[in-house]
Amino acid sequence: MKNLLKEKNSQSSQEDAPGMPIPRKGILLLAIGFGVMVLGFILMIGGGSDDPDHFSYAMFDFRRTVLSPLVILAGVVTVIVGIMRKPKQ
Repeated sequence: MKNLLKEKNSQSSQEDAPGMPIPRKGILLLAIGFGVMVLGFILMIGGGSDDPDHFSYAMFDFRRTVLSPLVILAGVVTVIVGIMRKPKQ
């Protein structure tokens, strides 16, 4: 009887043992999200003028003021989804 009880307790402890806190798909989403954020920062690079006497309006174009922040925001959302996603049982 005691052996049967020990087996049952050991089986239930193995089933209840937590795995990784973030599953493999969550880690993949984290990597994709960080990659998207890096892409957004790369899109933000540039737009300055080489000549200090000449002002360049290129730093205020659509890519740097609208597109890049939206890409970075999409990366942040992807990272949050990767962290908060529940693993399937």
